[in-house]
Amino acid sequence: MSEIIINSTPQETRIALVENEEVAELFLERKKERGILGNIYKGKVVRVLPGMESAFVDIGLDKAAFLYVSEVFHPSDEYQQMFLDESEEFLEDSKKNGKQGLRHIGDLLTQGQEILVQVSKEPIGSKGCSVTSFVSLPGRYLVLMPYADHVGISRRIEDGEERDRLRELAEEIRPRHAGVIVRTAAEGAAPADLKADMNYLLKVWENILRAKNGTSAPSLIHEEPDICVRAVRDLFSGDIRRIVVDNKETYRKITDFLNLYLPDPSCKIELYQGLQPIFDYYNIELEIRRALDKKVWLKSGGYIVIEQTEALVAIDVNTGRFVGKRNLEETILKTNLEAAREIVYQLRLRNIGGIIIIDFIDMEKAENREKVFNTLKEHLKRDKAKTNVLKISDFGLVEMTRKRTRESLCKTISEECPYCEGTGHVLSRYTICYDILRELKRLRNQANGNKVLIRAHQDVADILMNEEAQMVDLLQDEIGHEIIIRAAGDLHIEQYEIICL
Repeated sequence: MSEIIINSTPQETRIALVENEEVAELFLERKKERGILGNIYKGKVVRVLPGMESAFVDIGLDKAAFLYVSEVFHPSDEYQQMFLDESEEFLEDSKKNGKQGLRHIGDLLTQGQEILVQVSKEPIGSKGCSVTSFVSLPGRYLVLMPYADHVGISRRIEDGEERDRLRELAEEIRPRHAGVIVRTAAEGAAPADLKADMNYLLKVWENILRAKNGTSAPSLIHEEPDICVRAVRDLFSGDIRRIVVDNKETYRKITDFLNLYLPDPSCKIELYQGLQPIFDYYNIELEIRRALDKKVWLKSGGYIVIEQTEALVAIDVNTGRFVGKRNLEETILKTNLEAAREIVYQLRLRNIGGIIIIDFIDMEKAENREKVFNTLKEHLKRDKAKTNVLKISDFGLVEMTRKRTRESLCKTISEECPYCEGTGHVLSRYTICYDILRELKRLRNQANGNKVLIRAHQDVADILMNEEAQMVDLLQDEIGHEIIIRAAGDLHIEQYEIICL
């Protein structure tokens, strides 16, 4: 059984998807930093880069959005009438200009051109957002893709007969020359439910076209609903048996949404009124803190280390305290199998994306490498993010990618250390101590007055007054000034002050 736990305050909203009593995914949105993923804008092309086959589009944000050539559709006037005249010329034009027949960016866009785009990836780090002109509108059961012309079925729907049934229904209800993706939630749904979902999405699209024609670029045309509604819409499935929320207004909003779009008597929505904060009561707060740790211990005694860089994420597997019972190969296999399951869990929990390199412990037997790989693939099936995994190499490495559409949990709830600037290291106490001693030598014949005051962190001051006291005495004679050392609680380990009195 799965649950959705929602902690909503005026400042931020946090949502946890709990599967089998474990926190599987976490979502956070702050009022000041509301996400823009899925928003649709009328933008203006500010720069075309033929050498990169891309363009930058002004959509009204601080940084221009990035648009790659494969994400460009050059709409014609006929497009806006496609639901009315179903022009054959439109279909041929879309095949020429769309993804089916890739052209150069200069053939599709010009500077100053206005274009309808949707945010496909939120700003990450120092980069602006990425956009696509192939708009997609998600509903409860379907995703409408006005600029596509095909039917797709969620890979999570595995039953062949059900896939065929849903494909036939989608073909019947979709507009000509428009595409549809059937979502996982549609499994077992009645034809009337899919038809109602399609009608709703078509109305949304008509409103978008009207707004586009009535505004100038750059402007926001369509905004995704807040995170509570999005989470219920995107996470809700037959496995969800309960939604618990601690805010009355949010409770009302979700109840109205469920009654209107997702009537399901098997799912209960509850208003939490306990004395403990809701995330404390469900032990979610602890999982959030653990999600910031680099080292994750396995139940067997082994552990994994997760290192995130700007370009990729490296995950290292170690046996740790696990010594096994029979032989080395069996110990390594058990550790790797447990690590494979934990790694997938951590990827979802921390929302880690991009290029991921997993360094499993080397296994001699090919069948053992295959077991670990299959375990990794099997657990990735529950991950909604698109992944691509390569076989384990002879070195025990797995290369994989996981689609990244927003910042990781770590980047969202933490910031770079102002002292180490992301390196994870600061200079040692002894390094700072010897820096101070070298600086004192530079004061020879330069210091005014008779005394020199050194203010330093307590640990550094202790070394100067004890272990290096003899060197300090020698320096007093050398520079001709009395040296006074004081511990300063307001200074960081790397900080110190040398003051001539």
